[in-house]
Amino acid sequence: MTLLIKNGTIVNADGSQKADVLIRHGKIVGIEKNVKSEIPPDKIIDASNCYIIPGGIDPHVHMHLPSPAGFSSDDFGSGSRAAIFGGTTTFIDFVTPKKGQTLSEAIKHRKSEAANCLANYSFHVSPVEWRDSMEDEIRDCVSNEGFRTFKVYMAYKDSIGLNDEVLLKVMKAVSKAGGMVTVHCEMGDEIEVLREKFAGENLLSPKYHPLSRPAEAEAKAVEKAIALAKTADCPLYIVHVSAGESLKHIRQAQKNGQQVFAETCPQYLLLDDSKYDGAFDQTAPFVMSPPLRKKSDNLALWRALGDGGLQTVGTDHCPFTLAQKRFGENDFRKIPNGAGGVEHRMALLFTYGVLEGKISLEQFVALTSTNAAKIFGFYPAKGLIAPGADADIVIWNPEKEGTISAKTHHQNCDISIFEGVKTKGAPELVIKTGIIVLEK
Repeated sequence: MTLLIKNGTIVNADGSQKADVLIRHGKIVGIEKNVKSEIPPDKIIDASNCYIIPGGIDPHVHMHLPSPAGFSSDDFGSGSRAAIFGGTTTFIDFVTPKKGQTLSEAIKHRKSEAANCLANYSFHVSPVEWRDSMEDEIRDCVSNEGFRTFKVYMAYKDSIGLNDEVLLKVMKAVSKAGGMVTVHCEMGDEIEVLREKFAGENLLSPKYHPLSRPAEAEAKAVEKAIALAKTADCPLYIVHVSAGESLKHIRQAQKNGQQVFAETCPQYLLLDDSKYDGAFDQTAPFVMSPPLRKKSDNLALWRALGDGGLQTVGTDHCPFTLAQKRFGENDFRKIPNGAGGVEHRMALLFTYGVLEGKISLEQFVALTSTNAAKIFGFYPAKGLIAPGADADIVIWNPEKEGTISAKTHHQNCDISIFEGVKTKGAPELVIKTGIIVLEK
């Protein structure tokens, strides 16, 4: 199929230009003013008054994630549909093996769960234990499976989390294999002490969730993860940074020349811990880990997006219905952690970042697509509007207004943490590998 996009403004991370875009066989084949096509295009798309931007890349989602309250409410089919409605054409999910299961077996199983995915996808692979074969399994993931990022957890030590000794072993093995470690930074042991303390005092409502996972527990874990990665000479990517206090360790490591990247999420930019005040049904939707912080943390994270201290914005998309959240009605420790966001990431960042002057239009493209493409090895095929790149393209209407609501969103969930939030800017048309997958 041949498509021709005319009259729009192309925006890449390094600049903007008025030009036409010619697409053939899933690739961008020409960019110039009044581009000529040897073959008449199957469709001419008028992008007047719109931006032509690379398809969004969300580096952090959890589709069909198991929990004691059942699987998260979006599977790969519904979650990818929501992603496309929001302008995201690629996301990275996770492979989390059961104890004793090899990484390759877990990858095979996870691929079968992703069979109905409508977007491009990849995986971070999670070693949840250490065994003699793990170094070979990690090398096989990189060399043969094509997955070079490995997610580790410093919390949840009773299930998937790793202690410092194993964490260092994994980092050394990943470094040797030419990969990168992505890490959930919270001091798991300290958090468990606090959780048990509150439970012992019968303080079990959702307001004690953030109190049991304080900002210092994240910042200390970030500092430790950076130190371990330096020892292992391993590239590090820190997921869902929520605390301003964490940024000083990230900035210092980057200043020292260490290969450290970091993401935050829209909820940590726009929401704060006042959301935990109220009745269970109003507060439980906001139970996620790490929890929402203070308004001062919101501001610090915005500054880091603007000055380059943070490189990406993911969502940690992991929605649960209100009925599933009620699984922990009498004990916040049993509330399934997570919320939906894959559909709203780009509109929120455009509305409250670009339109409020916190980030430029080019930074918006970098933070939602280009930087993730570079960090995770998709660039220059993705994250870029240029000849030879994949035709993953969003026609972005900067004037389109909306209000986020669980009644109208495409995520398979009856609640939204962004309920009632106004947005300005939305996809008008979405192209994935040269095929129009959304046209409003």
